[in-house]
Amino acid sequence: MSDGLLRCPWCGDDPLYRAYHDIEWGVPCHDERRLFELLILEGAQAGLAWITILRKREAYRRAFDGFDPQAMARFDEGRVAALLSDPGIVRNRLKVRAAVTNARALCALHDRGQTLDGLLWGFVDGVPRQNARRDLSEVPTRTVESDAMSKVLKALGFTFVGSTICYAMMQSVGMVNDHTLGCHRYAQLGGTAG
Repeated sequence: MSDGLLRCPWCGDDPLYRAYHDIEWGVPCHDERRLFELLILEGAQAGLAWITILRKREAYRRAFDGFDPQAMARFDEGRVAALLSDPGIVRNRLKVRAAVTNARALCALHDRGQTLDGLLWGFVDGVPRQNARRDLSEVPTRTVESDAMSKVLKALGFTFVGSTICYAMMQSVGMVNDHTLGCHRYAQLGGTAG
């Protein structure tokens, strides 16, 4: 890279992708709204490249009222129809409906006195898993923890939360450190070569 830093190969040379990699990806997050946002965006990404979603992220924030679950839970069929005509987001009916369904499921979780943060981080006992991946071929698309997370989320009424989506979210929010060993962010986020 032109700045001399070694990065995970998946982020390439795209400035938006590199900024996401360097600043956000893999950093432990406990912010309830941001966790919800990433859960929705990871579901929207299914079948697409993550860079596509990153480029649409601001439009998603606008379209989904800043990922306010209470506001989104009130979206009716008219609002869903409007979202499906918004070129700023992925206009997939199932994914848009899943976002509304997930907002309602999150509100129900909150009504029971629980948080998404507590639920999700419970799958790693509240501590980021420090992996030691030499290259991308060693990074799984799902794990026992993501399988369990998916099962629990589905039982709570969430949709578009398959195990692969859950693992991608775990990576994004720092529940696992999947930066490769040579990446400058690996040690910064607690990884040790050993």
